[in-house]
Amino acid sequence: MANDDLIEIEGVVKEVYPGGAFLVATDAGTDVHAHLAGKLRRFRIRVVLGDRVTVAVSPYDLTKGRIVFRHK
Repeated sequence: MANDDLIEIEGVVKEVYPGGAFLVATDAGTDVHAHLAGKLRRFRIRVVLGDRVTVAVSPYDLTKGRIVFRHK
């Protein structure tokens, strides 16, 4: 799927799981299981509990996504 088709949603990291997985509570009121995007992993950007993030979600499955940006 192309990156143009993804839906970007903002939210807050609610839980941190082992292996780089996160539970993000979105502003829309849903919970998304997300992992870090490659650029965040490559540049070692740390995402911790309580951080505000942007999650890219597929329009086919709104419960799984990829963290693409960490807000300051």
